[in-house]
Amino acid sequence: MQENSVVPYRVAGGRVPGVKTWLDSWPVYRQLTGSDPLGRGKAARSKATEATVSRTATADKVVKSVCPYCAVGCAQNVYVKDEKIVQIEGDPNSPINRGRLCPKGSASKQLVTSPTRVTTVKYRRPFATDWEDLDLDTAMEMIADRVLESRRKGWQEEDGGKRVNRTMGIASLGGATLDNEENYLMKKLYSALGAIQIENQARI
Repeated sequence: MQENSVVPYRVAGGRVPGVKTWLDSWPVYRQLTGSDPLGRGKAARSKATEATVSRTATADKVVKSVCPYCAVGCAQNVYVKDEKIVQIEGDPNSPINRGRLCPKGSASKQLVTSPTRVTTVKYRRPFATDWEDLDLDTAMEMIADRVLESRRKGWQEEDGGKRVNRTMGIASLGGATLDNEENYLMKKLYSALGAIQIENQARI
């Protein structure tokens, strides 16, 4: 019997389907007649598997990012579809991780898409027992007020008779995942405020 031949048989109602069509859905038949005798490839694939498309293939755009966890700073590709994150993978163009991610970095998608993720600013007032939600503008104003107050309280004009014009009330310890541009902007900001205690975790 040739491989492409069809042997008809009758069922109730007079319909005559092809036996080969039925056999093609059987993995053992595909192993015996196809190019995958061990059943480790195409022969073992179901129709559902054949129709499956990766989440990265259907993404609308890819956003470059950095893993938020340890100090290695592995680069990531964040795949977005319909303004929602559908997958996060290592960036193969990065000289740091070359597309690889540790188990924790590979699970970054769970961090940003978890239904338990806090997406609002939480604030607990002095002596309060409960947290309250603040809008972002209010929170930013509160932070700015506290920075200016700390700068004022810790300000030094002179030290040992020498003019210093500095504040001892502000210090910065940067993280190792900060890139050069972010560190540059932080250094300019804190220096402009008069802070002198500026350090980075990667250098320590």
